[in-house]
Amino acid sequence: MKTMVSPSLLSANFIDLKSDIEMINKSEADWLHLDVMDGVFVPNISFGFPVIEAVSKVCTKPLDVHFMIQHPENYIKQTAKLGAMMMNVHYEACTHLHRTIQQIHAAGMKAGVTLNPSTPVCVLEDIICDVDMVLLMSVNPGFGGQKFIENTIKKIGRLRQLIKESGSQALIEVDGGVQAETAPRLVKAGVDVLVSGSYVFKSTDPYATIHALKELH
Repeated sequence: MKTMVSPSLLSANFIDLKSDIEMINKSEADWLHLDVMDGVFVPNISFGFPVIEAVSKVCTKPLDVHFMIQHPENYIKQTAKLGAMMMNVHYEACTHLHRTIQQIHAAGMKAGVTLNPSTPVCVLEDIICDVDMVLLMSVNPGFGGQKFIENTIKKIGRLRQLIKESGSQALIEVDGGVQAETAPRLVKAGVDVLVSGSYVFKSTDPYATIHALKELH
């Protein structure tokens, strides 16, 4: 299976968002990654439902929506209504994670769980067979363009082992500092989906950059 690529909208040109989304549509990108931040759970505010709704009308790729907010369970129906394929919530933000995952599935979406860099993969032991994807943050969430955290490579190995031992079908996604040097190492370690923001959108040839990421195995 080729590596899947989910370019991060956070690094797109918001003055000319339609052009960047049309680029994604024509590219080999598998999904479009949308980071929703509330300024409380993470120290930044990004965009909300008006932007997601506008994007959903133009984007032909599945929407991979990552909620970096408190109480993401309050927005499940709204997210499903906009046609999101994946709703990703933080382990650290969900008191009743199992219930939230059930509600996401009941709304017709795939359920993802995100772990911050300091959160160990062992916390997912009792939930790993219920989720469709685990997103490992390889930078501290809140801002794009940060330096890659090296411990992520070992963490991927531990998560891959947990998935194998449990019989889970969960995909592994990584977000943060994904570029030419880190991407091959991430794929070699066992990552299925690469989220890449500035490396794709700031590239002189985004199509070629996405293609190169897709070819990693």
